[in-house]
Parts: sequence; structure tokens; C-alpha cells
Amino acid sequence: MVAYTAKEVFIQGITRDGRTFRPSDWAERLAGVMSSFRPGGPRPGSHLGYSPWCIPTTLDGVKCVVVHPALRDHDAMAWDFVMNFARDNDLQVTEACLLPADKPGAAG
Repeated sequence: MVAYTAKEVFIQGITRDGRTFRPSDWAERLAGVMSSFRPGGPRPGSHLGYSPWCIPTTLDGVKCVVVHPALRDHDAMAWDFVMNFARDNDLQVTEACLLPADKPGAAG
């Protein structure tokens, strides 16, 4: 069995009091702002795709942004920006490991 040790941070589009966060495209907007933070640094056209360290997704019907800890190692201020966004908007934050969809037991 493969051990998944890297833990991502899941910023969920639900406030601590259970309300759905708006606007509905908040996850795509946040990930878009973070698009230039990537392995090897920004490259021409990198703003056209999401960073592998900050990915918008939907889990169980809830908009989320999955933030990889490598972002913190690459640029502490970028990490702080994302974490402060979650705190300032009172969003639920969970640390977990996202399993690849092709692995047994992974959500897909």
C-alpha cells in the first residue's frame, strides 16, 4: 500500500457558521491570482493555467481550493496571502491528502 504523506490544505467555500461563500466563482478567482506561483517560477503564458500548488475544485458539492505546502516553501508571502484570504473570509480550512482519482478508495 502506498503511503500519502504530503498534506494539502483545503480551503472550503463554506464559512464557519455554515453559509456558502459568494461569489460562486471565488475558487477560480483565487487560483487565478495564484497562477504565476509554480515550480520554476512564472513563464510566458503561465497566467493561462492554474498553478499546481493552488487548484480550484469541487468536493462533495462544495467549491474548494487545494493548496499544496510547496507553495509555502516557494514563496511564504504567497502562502500567507492564501491563508489570510481564508481567515479574512471566515472560510473552513482542513488539512488532508488528496488521493489521485485512479487509486483505489479515491473519490472520483
